[in-house]
Amino acid sequence: MLDRQKLEAVLSRRFPNSRPDQIAAAANAIMGLDDEWEEVAFGRDGVRLPDVADELRVLRRRSG
Repeated sequence: MLDRQKLEAVLSRRFPNSRPDQIAAAANAIMGLDDEWEEVAFGRDGVRLPDVADELRVLRRRSG
């Protein structure tokens, strides 16, 4: 389960010029991800990420 305050803090640092309503909308969208999404394992299916991959999660919509 994601902590909304931590998520908003990360988004605010990543997008420092964003307005509070934009941060809130992005947090709402991320928090609203449901079971139709699945996490993609790093290095699988052609997904290659830098050394910070342990801090990132890549999601894709489940097929079917």
